[in-house]
Amino acid sequence: MTVLVCSDLDRTLIYSTAAFALDGPDETMPRLLCVEFYQGAPLSYMTEASARTLEALAKTATFVPTTTRTPEQYRRVHLLEKPAPYAICANGGHLLVDGVDDAEWSASVRARVADGCAPLAAVQEHLVQTSGDFALKRRTASDLFAYTVVDRAALPPGWVDDLTAWCTERGWRTSLQGRKVYCLPAGLTKAAAAAEIARRTGASTTLAAGDSLLDIDLLEATDLSIRPAHGELHDTGWTSLSTAVTAARGVLAGQEIADWLLERAAAP
Repeated sequence: MTVLVCSDLDRTLIYSTAAFALDGPDETMPRLLCVEFYQGAPLSYMTEASARTLEALAKTATFVPTTTRTPEQYRRVHLLEKPAPYAICANGGHLLVDGVDDAEWSASVRARVADGCAPLAAVQEHLVQTSGDFALKRRTASDLFAYTVVDRAALPPGWVDDLTAWCTERGWRTSLQGRKVYCLPAGLTKAAAAAEIARRTGASTTLAAGDSLLDIDLLEATDLSIRPAHGELHDTGWTSLSTAVTAARGVLAGQEIADWLLERAAAP
């Protein structure tokens, strides 16, 4: 039996220092491993126990890092000693096979999302018109979607809700993750890319993990899933009958998620 495990990265398996959520005396803190550098500085971490668990998971199942990051951003992250054979990037817009972008998949995604939604340029223009000084950066990713880095403390009440309503009417969806507000075509999903990998590998069982609204389609499409007790899904109270919730928050939730995935993947 082939088990497919698809897991989100940021605030699910890996964490910035701002997202650690660690409490207690310094001497009780876990040993951490840096798994990402950006411009020469350490950026993302997991516990050493998580790293060991993921190595065991990669030997037990087909482990697929599944992220909204672009391929370039994903390649900064080193989860395993040997890179995973598959990776899902740009929320399903890119499928990497042994580190190489599957051009046919990318083309098919672009053709699919072009139908039934407003063009990216219209979303970009709306973001420029409606966001003020609280918007620190505006970016596009893989010419597929847009995101805005915001000052959370200065974010006007109701702005995200208004943006969500505007996007929904035009076939787009939104997600607020940390300091980033994402706007993505509704047809751009992690679940579609995961289904393609399941087809290619002949997976008989599928597992998933994620923390944001953009992960819902993936969590609902797999046999069993887990989310942390923090993040966008936790804040909105989202749950499903097949989705477990961690007891821990922050980087220790990431360790709990890795343990949970390995236990289910190794189950007879």
